[in-house]
Amino acid sequence: MSPMSSLLEAIHSRQQLLKDHPLYAQLKELHHVRTFSEGHVFAVWDFMSLLKTLQIGLTGYRIPWMPPASPQIARFINEIVLGEETDENDEGEVQSHFEMYLDAMRELGADTGPIETLLLKLGVGESLDVALNALPLHLGIAGFVQFTFSIIETGEMHRIASAFTFGREDLIPDMFLAILNKAEHDGQGAFGKMRYYLNRHIEVDGDHHGPLSLQMVTSLCGSDAVKWQEAEETAIRALDARIALWDALLERIQDTEQVGA
Repeated sequence: MSPMSSLLEAIHSRQQLLKDHPLYAQLKELHHVRTFSEGHVFAVWDFMSLLKTLQIGLTGYRIPWMPPASPQIARFINEIVLGEETDENDEGEVQSHFEMYLDAMRELGADTGPIETLLLKLGVGESLDVALNALPLHLGIAGFVQFTFSIIETGEMHRIASAFTFGREDLIPDMFLAILNKAEHDGQGAFGKMRYYLNRHIEVDGDHHGPLSLQMVTSLCGSDAVKWQEAEETAIRALDARIALWDALLERIQDTEQVGA
């Protein structure tokens, strides 16, 4: 069995837990999407730090410039950065996907205050832990962000690539699009920005990002058994953090249902 096959076998049960998570069955109405987005936006944000760390480490992103070890991986990372950091929004303006998500949240009537407060605090020099602890966040949301940055702080590209590859599950856009369509049909508003965001992710991600992500991990681990073990451990921890995040969002949605009952 190849090292990648062994890694995939080791994380399969957790991937299945994520795929079958009860959060998905709970997402039925517009207010569920609104509550979901208020927590999920932190994962949309911290994804960019994972991505930019890979860009710095794998694309010759230093002066004096040196050719990247793997031009194919460098191109893969640069393509993702181009799409995530400088895409075109629904009005033809250049904008990051994170900023598109914030605009879509505002259109939904979701609360962007916590994530915007985090960015303000980081912008004036507060540490991430201090800034997070000052926010009224569920432990599963704060923990997800803290895990991401704990991996980034290792500076080890194989670990970072593993978290990037295995810790980021799709939102199942078809489900969200169906909820938005129903809400619009019922006269609850127009939600073109969230629809555009979801469709852009389908278009930009495509079918080739998954295989190239696996290739990136394989290239970075090579024949080093220790690196493969560390990549596997990171993948497991990343999936556990994602499951904890999904648990937190499910709990928040259920809490809002009880309040409204």
